[in-house]
Amino acid sequence: MSIFSKLFGGGKPAKEPELYKEFRIFPEPQSGSGGYRLAARIEKEVDGETKTHQMIRADQIQSLEEAEAFSIRKAKQLIDEQGEGLFS
Repeated sequence: MSIFSKLFGGGKPAKEPELYKEFRIFPEPQSGSGGYRLAARIEKEVDGETKTHQMIRADQIQSLEEAEAFSIRKAKQLIDEQGEGLFS
């Protein structure tokens, strides 16, 4: 990848979010020494404003694809438990 594509976002195209109960879940696993740490960005429109919550878990998974799937599962669980309370 050239320096210009790194600087101007010429990398992978952004993935579509997973939609769940009017929330948007963007899986964003973080690469680490033991694999990928589960992480996701959770967004929802509230009163015309985009609210965001960054979820980061200690769990690590070897495969990026599995880490993305588990990140979505954990985000859904968090939404079920806290709902819009995620943003307070």
